[in-house]
Amino acid sequence: MFKSLSDKLGNVFDRLKGKGVLSEDDINTAMREVRVALLEADVALPVAREFIAKTKEQIIGQEIVKSVSPAQMVIKLVQDQLTQFLGEENTGLELNTEPPAVIMMVGLQGSGKTTSAAKLARRLKTKNNKKVMLASLDVYRPSAQEQLEILGKQIEVDSLPIKDKQKPLDITKRALKEAKLAGYDVLILDTAGRLHIDDDLMSELIKVRDLAKPAQTLLVADSLTGQDAVNIAQEFHAKIGVTGIVLTRIDGDGRGGAALSMKHVTGQPIKYMGTGEKLENFEEFYPERISSRILDKGDVVSLVEKASEQIDKADAKQLEARLKKGNFDMNDLRAQLEQMDKMGGIGGIMNFMPGMGKIKEKLNDAMASNQFDSKVLDRQKAIISSMTRAERAHPKVINGSRKMRIANGSGVEVQDVNRLLKQFKQMQTMMKKVGKMGKNKKALMGMMNKMGKGNFDF
Repeated sequence: MFKSLSDKLGNVFDRLKGKGVLSEDDINTAMREVRVALLEADVALPVAREFIAKTKEQIIGQEIVKSVSPAQMVIKLVQDQLTQFLGEENTGLELNTEPPAVIMMVGLQGSGKTTSAAKLARRLKTKNNKKVMLASLDVYRPSAQEQLEILGKQIEVDSLPIKDKQKPLDITKRALKEAKLAGYDVLILDTAGRLHIDDDLMSELIKVRDLAKPAQTLLVADSLTGQDAVNIAQEFHAKIGVTGIVLTRIDGDGRGGAALSMKHVTGQPIKYMGTGEKLENFEEFYPERISSRILDKGDVVSLVEKASEQIDKADAKQLEARLKKGNFDMNDLRAQLEQMDKMGGIGGIMNFMPGMGKIKEKLNDAMASNQFDSKVLDRQKAIISSMTRAERAHPKVINGSRKMRIANGSGVEVQDVNRLLKQFKQMQTMMKKVGKMGKNKKALMGMMNKMGKGNFDF
C-alpha cells in the first residue's frame, strides 16, 4: 500500500537529511520532486499543485532554513499536509436516526460494492453490536443477489429474501418494511452498478435515495483505477451526494493517488478501506496513521488494534499460565504462528512497523534466497502438524529418523525441520525468561537487548 509514493518521498527526504543546512534552492528542488512523486502516484494535477503550494507556504512561515533540524521540519510539515488532504481525522458512520439506519452503497460495477457491503455488515455486527440486514438491489448482474445472500450467511448476517422479477424500488420498499418490523438497527442497500456512469444508472440511484432516505451514502471505488476513481467520485457526488468513500483493493495499490485525491475533490471523508480479499480485511480510515505509513514512520497503533482483534484472550491467558510454570512446547509455537498468520503473516506485521522501507532491499534479497517468504508460516505449521503428539509436547525426542519422517510428511527438506527446531529452542528459552521476569529481571533485560540488536534467529 502506497509503496511507490512512500519510496519516492523517502528518497527526497533522504537527500534533505544529508544536508546540514537547507537553502531556499534545496527546498524548491525538494518540492518539485515531491510534486513529481505525487503525480506519478496518480494524484490529480490540481490536487498536487495545491498540496505543494500549501506545503511551501507552511515551510516559509516556519522559517525552515534557520531551523536546527530543517529536514525533520520539512518532513513534519509534509506529513501534516498529507494528513489534511486525507481528511485530518477519522470520521465514523453517523447512524443516529430512527431505526433502521439505511446505508446505501453506490459505485461502478466491479468496484467491490457487494463484498464491501458484507464487510461493513460484519464490522457493524462485531464491533458495534448492531443488528444488520443486507439487501441487494442489483437485478441486472447475474447472481448478484445470490452472491450477497451467500456472503451474509458466511458472516451470520441476515439478508432480504430474494423474489424474482422485482424492480430495485420494489425491493427497497420491501427491505425498509421488513427491517423496521423485525427491529433491525441497520439496513445496507447494495445498489446496482454499471461499467460506466450513465443517465439510467443515476436516475435509478436518485429514486432509491429519495425513497430510502439513507443516513449514509457510501461510494465504493477501486483504488487501482487511479485518476478515473477521482472522476467517478466527482460524478457520483455531484449527482447523488455521497457522505463517505470506501476504497477497495488498497492493498494492491502501490501508488495511493486515489486516496489523496478523492477526499480533496469531493470534500467527503474516506470512511473505510478494503485491505484484502477476506471479509475481515476491512479497516477504518485514519488519515494521520496513513500519512505516517506513507512516510515510513509505521502505524503501531493500528498494529496493536489488529492484534487485540485477532488474538484470542482465552488462549493468551492459557499461554501466560503455562509460561509462569516454565512450559512452552510445539503446540504453543503453532498457536503463535497461527496468530501471526491471522494478522497477515510476517510481511503483514512488518507493514505497520516504522522504518521498514529502509530495509526492503535486504528483505527482497532474503526472499529471493528463500530465507524469508510469504509461505514460511505455512511451512512451519505443516512441519509441526506432521509431528506426533509426543513430539510436539517433547521436541527433544526428535532424532534424525524422526526428522526425515516429519520432512517427508510436510513436504519440506530436513534442513527446514532443523531450522524450525532451532527457532523453537530460542523461543523456548526466551519464553521461560519471560515467565520468570518477576524473579529474573536481569535475564529479561539481556534477552530484550539481544532481540533489539537483531540477534534472534528466525
